This record gives sequence, structure tokens and C-alpha cells, in this order.
Amino acid sequence: MSLFSIFSLAIALFVLGVTPGPGMFATISRSLASGFAPSLGVIAGIVTGDIIFLVFAILGMSAISQAMGNFFVVIKIVGAAYLIFLGFKIWRSDPVLAKQSNGKKGMKYGNYFSGILITLSNPKVILFYCGFLPSFMDLTSLSSVDICIATITVAIVLSSVLMFYAYLANRARVFFSSTRSVRRLNRTAGGVMMAAGVAIAANS
Repeated sequence: MSLFSIFSLAIALFVLGVTPGPGMFATISRSLASGFAPSLGVIAGIVTGDIIFLVFAILGMSAISQAMGNFFVVIKIVGAAYLIFLGFKIWRSDPVLAKQSNGKKGMKYGNYFSGILITLSNPKVILFYCGFLPSFMDLTSLSSVDICIATITVAIVLSSVLMFYAYLANRARVFFSSTRSVRRLNRTAGGVMMAAGVAIAANS
């Protein structure tokens, strides 16, 4: 890969990361409800899902899509249902003040796998890797080194963008100092996550 290709990929990934979507909403919602550390698990899952799609795109997304048939539709439905479930849990969760939640571990693997499901069911990500990425990058001519560089670029750019959103959301939690305000915050975060799940289900 040339420096221009790497830079172009980084810019495209940055745009993908900063535009509103289920991944962003899930990251912000988790950080608002539980803090910065639990949101890192979601981010790791989202990045893993993007890397999976990158590999699919390199191997030939269209051929894989045909071979797997309706599997992607099932993944989207499962991901949407899980997103709604997580949103409902956040909505119903007991309010915990930011100063009281420091040091709590929260969901470990649940956050990670939710991030993967959210990405695999995200129409925006599917469109990016299946349609947009091959239009400006020849994925069939990538060497092993090129694939490693592309994977690292995906991980660095997306995680940086999402961690920035998570950090801002976590800082916002400090301003919610009463149980009542935290409950409202949880319901807002949960509502956003459930809405993202409904949007995915509607596009399945």
C-alpha cells in the first residue's frame, strides 16, 4: 500500500467513525450509563467487527454473501434485538452516581460481544466495506503486509474516534450529581440504544 492509499483509508474510516450510527450510539450510551472503562469493551468489539468485514471485503464480499445466503440478515436481526435488549437494561438499571461507579467492572465479555454484533448488523458498515471501500482501493492486489497495515489502520482510527466520544460522554456524567438526574440519563442512553436497534431491524 502506498502512503496515499493508507491516508485515503484513514480519512474514509474517520468519516465512517464520526458519522452517527449504531456503533457510536452504543459507545456513548454505554459510557453515559456505566463509565469510560465499560465502553472500551464495546469499542473493542466494534473494531473487531470492522476487521472481520475488512477480511470479508479482501476475500470477496459478494462471493461470501452469496455463499452465506440469508445469514447476514439473521445477524442483523440478532444484532438489532440484542441492541434493544441492552438499551432496555440500561433504561431499567438502578441509577448509580459517577463517583459511586468508579472501580466497578461491569459487563466484561458482554460489552465486547455486543460491540461485535452491533457492527456485524450495521448497514452503514456493510455498505462501506462491500461497496465504498473497493471503489477506491484494489483489495485483490493487497499483500500480507498491506493487509496488516490496513488492519492496524482500521483499529487505530476507529478506536481513537470512538474513545473520544466515550471520553466526552463519561465527562458528561460528572454533571449528573443526583439520583433523579442519573435515572433520566440512563433512560436517555437506553432509549437511544433501543432506537438504534429498531432502525437496524427496520432495514433488515
